[in-house]
Amino acid sequence: MGKLGNIVLCIAVLASVMLCGCESVSTYVKGLIGDSKEQGEPVVMPEWFDGPRIRPGVALVVQVSTIAQPPTTMQVLVDQNGDITLPLLLQEPVACNGLKLDALKQKLVKAYSVYYKQPQITVTFAPFDAKSGGVSPWGTVTVLGEVAQPGPVNMPSTQDLTVTKVIQASGGFRPFADKRRVRVSRCDKDGNRTQTNVDIEAIGKQGRIEMDMLLKAGDVVWVPETWY
Repeated sequence: MGKLGNIVLCIAVLASVMLCGCESVSTYVKGLIGDSKEQGEPVVMPEWFDGPRIRPGVALVVQVSTIAQPPTTMQVLVDQNGDITLPLLLQEPVACNGLKLDALKQKLVKAYSVYYKQPQITVTFAPFDAKSGGVSPWGTVTVLGEVAQPGPVNMPSTQDLTVTKVIQASGGFRPFADKRRVRVSRCDKDGNRTQTNVDIEAIGKQGRIEMDMLLKAGDVVWVPETWY
């Protein structure tokens, strides 16, 4: 290798070391394409990305039976501490905040085994009515900006909530809402954040229903104010 080749090799090695010492190539590329996650900015993970979980305000239907006893069905509401209180277990509330249904079922089988031999337990989510303040175990989508009623919108069990539906659930647009630049922010389980613009005006005027983005629990929908 000639003298010029040695110089080029040394420069390449030095550049590689400097790059690895500062940041990874992938991080560098993300910075170039405008990744919305800034250095040092905390990432808020969506709470329900891996399925419905029990949380305060959710209603449950619990059925308890044994070989010798017919089923007893109870509907209970998870209190603000994330607990439920059931017959024969009144001495101590059952903590269930953040659990999935199967995990709560196993916990109740163990608790009721003190009183019954081989208890049979089933646990399901009770139907919820969003209009009366019910809470969805499938989580929520947060709507902010130029809508009549900003705030969380319950995700239905069908999980078919779209951008147009969530805006309707928030009371519709305010007069100066920018319907062409509605932004959906999403954070996945690895902490990667993406932003997608949705043109509601095109969906309505041109019938572009394929542009009506399907939302996930934890998404944030931002409706900006128009510039004109």
